[in-house]
Amino acid sequence: MLELAILGLLQESAMHGYELRKELTAKLGAIRAAISYGSLYPTLRRLQAAGWISEASETPATAEEIPALTSRRGRIVYKITAEGKERFAELIAQTGPETYEDTGFGVHFAFFARTDQATRLRILEGRRRKVEERREGLRDVLSRAAERLDAYTLELQRHGLDACEREVRWLEELIANERSGRDPSGSTTTPGGVPGSPGGTATGPAQDNSPPPPGQPRNEPERP
Repeated sequence: MLELAILGLLQESAMHGYELRKELTAKLGAIRAAISYGSLYPTLRRLQAAGWISEASETPATAEEIPALTSRRGRIVYKITAEGKERFAELIAQTGPETYEDTGFGVHFAFFARTDQATRLRILEGRRRKVEERREGLRDVLSRAAERLDAYTLELQRHGLDACEREVRWLEELIANERSGRDPSGSTTTPGGVPGSPGGTATGPAQDNSPPPPGQPRNEPERP
């Protein structure tokens, strides 16, 4: 997942290691991107050895940009290669159990704008099955052992169940939008399956006859 995230970010622009770590946090959130320099730099070296990234140049760095105890490598700028772009395309198209887990799903979802519609649907449906299994496990615990749990443990189990139920509803809405050709904002997708904006003509906006996202009314044209 870290390999996928690094290659995806370097497609946007060349970066040095510290910038990459900041962008990983911004893109994936602080919890999923709790990445230490001990895991980031070995991954960068491995990607470089595979020919998927290369060193672009060295840039001057201020003390604020390079944390204490980091070395010269903090100033090396990395860029993605043509082979790296091919590798990213392979990784982003993969689906399987690891893409349905919390971290794997988070990384893939962060790059959904560059993922084809069929792959997005497979990942969303797989994630829904995963969360539904987790939800049923929590329901089983609450039905079988609730009387043996103390009040705080019981509340924690209920909180987990509530989170699962909310995520299932969220995933179902995303799946419905994907099947109707819409992205999460309600905009139509391009013919290639990449989220975009609704089209239009010189005389006015394009007519949209597709069903609205769940929970939203259909916009009817104004009558004269």
